[in-house]
Amino acid sequence: MKRVTVLFIPLILFCCLSTSGLTAFADTGLTKIAGNVYSYVDVKNSSPQNSFGANAGIVIGRDGILVIDTLVSAREAKRFIDDIRAISDKPIRYVVNTHYHLDHSFGNAEFAKLGAIVVAHANDRQTMLRIGEAALQGAREFGLSEADLAGTALAYPVVAFTDRMEIDLGDQIVELIHPGRSHTDGSIVVFLSDQKVLFAGDALFTGYHPFLAEGNLPDWLKAIDAIAALDADVIIPGHGPLSTGKDLADMQEYLVSFDAMATALSAESSDPEYVFAEMRKGLPARPEGESLIRANIMMKYLAGKEGNK
Repeated sequence: MKRVTVLFIPLILFCCLSTSGLTAFADTGLTKIAGNVYSYVDVKNSSPQNSFGANAGIVIGRDGILVIDTLVSAREAKRFIDDIRAISDKPIRYVVNTHYHLDHSFGNAEFAKLGAIVVAHANDRQTMLRIGEAALQGAREFGLSEADLAGTALAYPVVAFTDRMEIDLGDQIVELIHPGRSHTDGSIVVFLSDQKVLFAGDALFTGYHPFLAEGNLPDWLKAIDAIAALDADVIIPGHGPLSTGKDLADMQEYLVSFDAMATALSAESSDPEYVFAEMRKGLPARPEGESLIRANIMMKYLAGKEGNK
């Protein structure tokens, strides 16, 4: 597999962890995951204004900070930056987008203003370039007001990769890995192999109903196997609490169950409300993201069917 290493050069653009010891950093919403790793985790409020409950985090190295995802808006990104600055005043060198969706990338521009290089998988970079402006305009349809989006502008990835990439923060190697198509064609994970800490992005939803409509479900199952093989002790999902390999297995089971039920029910009826009601009975109860069940049905299983209401 081709591997690319990016070293930080000034002024040029281009152990087993115990979750019981995790503590929230004083006066911030960031949780300390390891000595140099912090993240938002287990966000309970999944409103659009709160980035739909998305997690995001940072890795602090000798030469600067790497940010994993940037939340949904300029306002949310500024909050994130304030929380980072309560922890460290080191320069923010890199932003890594685990995928292109608005709740993980629409804060990019605030970090780019600070000089951060935005990195993503080549597939999702191309998608963002193609539909980014339309997605920003369409964000109003997802419950975000003009005030919520005030000052929000797009900052596209300027570095892209296809398989694996390493970023050296001076005393910390951060591995970016594309495990295969999953939540999107270019969803990636961020792995600190020396600490066995992994940011899974939206390849993993824990305690949330996931958004599946753009996912390739057979490949997603394989991607989860590839993620599990990394043998991380602590996994930060795209949405939900700190997770483990069991949550990866639960995600696979959810995908298989959802697909089987939705395929059968959509063959039986083109009424989305009927399919939704029956799906709710068979899916595990999860406190967040229930509206995504209907969206997945409409977009992935009933789209274009005659009689679809």
